[in-house]
Amino acid sequence: MRIAVSGTHGVGKSTLITEFLRLHPEFAHEPEPYQTLVEDYGEEFAAEPCVEDFLRQLEFNLERLGQHAAEENVIYERCPLDFVAYLRALNANISETLFERISDAMQQLEMIVYLPLNDASSDDEFPKLRSAVDRNLSELLDATNVVVVEATGSTTQQVRTIEIQLISKTQPGETSQRITS
Repeated sequence: MRIAVSGTHGVGKSTLITEFLRLHPEFAHEPEPYQTLVEDYGEEFAAEPCVEDFLRQLEFNLERLGQHAAEENVIYERCPLDFVAYLRALNANISETLFERISDAMQQLEMIVYLPLNDASSDDEFPKLRSAVDRNLSELLDATNVVVVEATGSTTQQVRTIEIQLISKTQPGETSQRITS
């Protein structure tokens, strides 16, 4: 099972993944590209959000999606559509070739857990960008053919939402694309 946790900055992706991994150690974790690029590769990013930085993170995310076999249990912190949402919020043009690569990479995911922006979200950094990314991401996720699970509530409730979907994925007949908790 390959799952991506998706959402704008400050909505609790890392917190959810930490708790999920505590309960499901059989899953490997692919951290957020920003974190890996800075901590493991020593890359530096601009203080202000910029197109080039999000393109670099998108490229890295696309590479990482291809590194795990289909039968592996992996939880990714972000999916390619997260970066498309940021790029759209920054009014960037995305080439048709890049969209094709994104579409191909998305087929490697079996589920996207979407954490929508809410009043309890904690990050006050770049609030206009944050809202724009959330709107863009919601629209992009509505158009994807990957199962999207919208997880709300406490971290415990969000984990339970994922677990319920994991159980239903093992049973035939799932046809819904967007599932809301």
